[in-house]
Amino acid sequence: MLKAIFTWWNGATIGVLFTIGRRGAFVGQDEFGNRYYEARDNKDSYDQRKRRWVTFKGYAEASKVPPDWHGWLHHTFEAPPTVEPLLRRAWEKDYLPNLTGTVEAWRPAGSLARTGERPAATGDYQAWRPE
Repeated sequence: MLKAIFTWWNGATIGVLFTIGRRGAFVGQDEFGNRYYEARDNKDSYDQRKRRWVTFKGYAEASKVPPDWHGWLHHTFEAPPTVEPLLRRAWEKDYLPNLTGTVEAWRPAGSLARTGERPAATGDYQAWRPE
């Protein structure tokens, strides 16, 4: 309960949930469990457009928002992906959130987090030794 009151990085705070519950309408949910809302009117708008919110499932990390929902949140697309899905090209890779700092993060050969030994390179430094 205290996490919901005082920390924003563990999900939405009580104040945000109260505001969304009072002012917003549920629009949809993505494959990561994040939930998306839109204001019922533009009463508290900054630019005469309805405000849009996301409540993250788990840790609040902006890279957990898929591209189609990101476009909707920033008013690039008027209709949400639940109504008009984003056209998917054959050459596009599946979306992954930022994995930095996680177990699944990429670690190159020679990284201390991997083996700590890097392969030899042709331009490696050779220390001078007096003869």
